[in-house]
Amino acid sequence: MDGVRRTVLVVEDERVINDALAQRLRAEGYHVVQAFDGPAAVSLAAESRPDAVVLDVMLPGLDGHEVCRRLQLDRPVPVLMLTARDDEADVLTGLAVGADDYLTKPFRMREVVARVAALLRRVQRAAELAAAGDTTLVCGDLVVDTRRRLTTVAGRAVHLTPTEFDLLVCLARQPGEVLSRTRLLAQVWDWPDASGTRTVDSHVKALRGKLGAPRVRTVHGVGYALEVVGEGNSDG
Repeated sequence: MDGVRRTVLVVEDERVINDALAQRLRAEGYHVVQAFDGPAAVSLAAESRPDAVVLDVMLPGLDGHEVCRRLQLDRPVPVLMLTARDDEADVLTGLAVGADDYLTKPFRMREVVARVAALLRRVQRAAELAAAGDTTLVCGDLVVDTRRRLTTVAGRAVHLTPTEFDLLVCLARQPGEVLSRTRLLAQVWDWPDASGTRTVDSHVKALRGKLGAPRVRTVHGVGYALEVVGEGNSDG
């Protein structure tokens, strides 16, 4: 990235898995902090100020969803959720509390490393965009302020997670244009292939719930497009 050593907090109660993740991430050049239960994760996050978090859902003390919620209240941090359940409701719960991405167990270590690296690249890219100056995207009554990372619909503020916001920006830059899942993965998650398309679908579903379903149109077999609803013009 930029030569700065990043800190990754690994939260997993199974010691063998935690140690294996920590060892692999350290081999990739990251500084790794390990936590084995929910309360320790919250405490260590406040102390170490990690750049990214790898977080298991099933934890003693506090579950991963509650840990994620508390971390995001303290300060926004990219979170990769690890879940043993391939269940949409479980995934949507994680996204609702601020998780950016998720992997279902069992997973490959190289995939965890790739997802963490992609999360960090995306955060850096968002920071560079914010520093570039004022940019406001207007799509009907939807207004997206990319510098302040604020979203309003018909004048009403809408709270989005960091990934939901980045996904919306990607769609709002090309209103009406159908963007494939693979393209969204590349532009929003910096993910090089189609292996994370379910992540896109889950985030779109969460985004629809906050913006209103008609705003994000599904083109089956192709992808998604942002529809212009309400008054106003679309510009970039």
